Amino acid sequence: MDTTLFFIIAAVLLFVLLIAGIVLSSNSERNLVEDRLGRYIEEDGQDPSADDETSFMTEWVNRRVEKSSRGDKVKRALARADLKFKVAEYYAVVIMAVTVLSLLAGFLGGRSIISFGIGAVVGGIIPNTYVRSQQRKRLKEFDNQLPDMINLMVNGLRAGYSTMQAMEAVSKELPAPISDEFRRVVQEMQLGVPMGRALDNLLRRIPSEDLDFMITAINVQREVGGNLAEILDTISFTIRERIRIKGEIQVLTSQVRQSAKILSLVPVFLSVYLWFANNKYMRNLFLRGNTCGFGVLGAGLVLIILGYIVMMKIADIEV
Repeated sequence: MDTTLFFIIAAVLLFVLLIAGIVLSSNSERNLVEDRLGRYIEEDGQDPSADDETSFMTEWVNRRVEKSSRGDKVKRALARADLKFKVAEYYAVVIMAVTVLSLLAGFLGGRSIISFGIGAVVGGIIPNTYVRSQQRKRLKEFDNQLPDMINLMVNGLRAGYSTMQAMEAVSKELPAPISDEFRRVVQEMQLGVPMGRALDNLLRRIPSEDLDFMITAINVQREVGGNLAEILDTISFTIRERIRIKGEIQVLTSQVRQSAKILSLVPVFLSVYLWFANNKYMRNLFLRGNTCGFGVLGAGLVLIILGYIVMMKIADIEV
């Protein structure tokens, strides 16, 4: 009993340290977008070696991990979410979360393999879910700022600014995240990167349909000519209308979306609760030679997934 209590306390402390590390990292003023998405830029007078606050081992592991295809995807995902993690640090967080939650779930669930497995799965899902939620949040903020950004560019072009000067004004006048992204675009062009390539890099970092629409218009105007200010003014109006219509659709379909999430999660949470609350009763379903439990679990998961997909398809209205 003393050993079990010791492991539970240790797991809780590790989990608290994990959360504290995430909070401190997310509040850090250190901007790693430039580091993750290409090293075109270095601040004036900055020594790259002086900026390295991590150990040699961490840097060595990070370089090896980033070279893999999976590491590159994680690097881009972290940058899109604007999280102050390197790839190796993110994997360390995942490993720690899996370890802590698997130990905690294992000892609370009677030290069974299934309990350890439940904790490990939850620990692996939580960091990825958090990164995805931050990506969606940042993309939504960017899309909401895009009409104001286009209007600022239009005013600058009408005042005699070049396209690059108008983008530089955007990077100085508007708040994050749109100012951070256009600051990078301007810095890339100042270092000799063509405008088309710099805008394509922006679109890879921010996969927004409205941004794609604006970049396409700018590229066409640069090739065939025309009044860019008038073109962007029309695009700004179109994007504002799209955002308004999307908002109305989201309000009308919010009940269906929330119902799909709740109805899908309730059976899962209830099953996990019963497993830990009455482990002996639930364990009878998974005894050796008894395939009933696995059959019920598999059928339930398939039905839950199909129901969720159908309900989300009903609520998915393209604009």
